[in-house]
Amino acid sequence: MDLSDIDRRGLIREAYRIEGITKGECRSIFLDWAINLPQEHDSHAAILLLIETYSAAPEDHPMTTVLRDGLAARPEAKRRGGRKARLAE
Repeated sequence: MDLSDIDRRGLIREAYRIEGITKGECRSIFLDWAINLPQEHDSHAAILLLIETYSAAPEDHPMTTVLRDGLAARPEAKRRGGRKARLAE
């Protein structure tokens, strides 16, 4: 996996260059990046590569925080709603 494959539009790279960027702005950029990540790429591995690539950035940079949050375990999908759920109350 190559950095140019996973950040084709340079969204993450540019986020690290924007001075004064907020965590909320980084979340929006991350979401846009994640939606456009080609399906053949493993998102977990891609995030690890991004963290490694930008490891020289300050540890408290908002994008680094957002990338680390992206590595967190995904919650299990649970079925919600439906007739049975409404009648259970």
